[in-house]
Amino acid sequence: MKLRGLYAITDSQLLAGKFLSYVEAALDGGVTLLQYRDKSSDEARRLREAEALRNLCERYKTQLIINDDAELAARLNVGVHLGQTDGPLSPTRALLGSKAIIGSTSHGQIALAEQAAKEGASYVAFGRFFNSTTKPGAPSCSLDLLDEAKRTLHLPICAIGGITLDNAAPLVEHGVDLLAVIHGLFGAQSCAEVTRRARAFNELLKI
Repeated sequence: MKLRGLYAITDSQLLAGKFLSYVEAALDGGVTLLQYRDKSSDEARRLREAEALRNLCERYKTQLIINDDAELAARLNVGVHLGQTDGPLSPTRALLGSKAIIGSTSHGQIALAEQAAKEGASYVAFGRFFNSTTKPGAPSCSLDLLDEAKRTLHLPICAIGGITLDNAAPLVEHGVDLLAVIHGLFGAQSCAEVTRRARAFNELLKI
């Protein structure tokens, strides 16, 4: 499958009380990848929520990605996104098989992305590009980095970090395939607004 489009990422606090309704509203607007991101240690709830998301994603033909938890991804037969602290990617590729989508955080470093590509990553993520409420301390990236990534990597490129409808266009112009969005999508006042934003992000990517 072609990895291009909106990459929606959940946030348990932001979505408290409206988790599934807002996720479904985003899926209705068109989402290429949906990442379940939950940093809590409540494994039973995480399994329950991930299963609910998998069922929703199957209905909307969207790929579910689990953040930082290859075992949960293997259990649900879905993809995973690994950060730099999660160790090498190769064992995860062996665990999940050749068809699974595995993403890798590369921060602002082409060398990290090249290493991830060698180890079997499906896409690489660079960021943050703008001020991010989720990761305020993350180092910032430039548009020049995207130009270099496009020249040297032969993988879909994902941008993350403070992305909104107002600032996303230059990222697309510099070769980004996936726009990873949390607050810029789910920080909306209604389900209808979430759906509208999802469609607008995809419009930027000409999906």
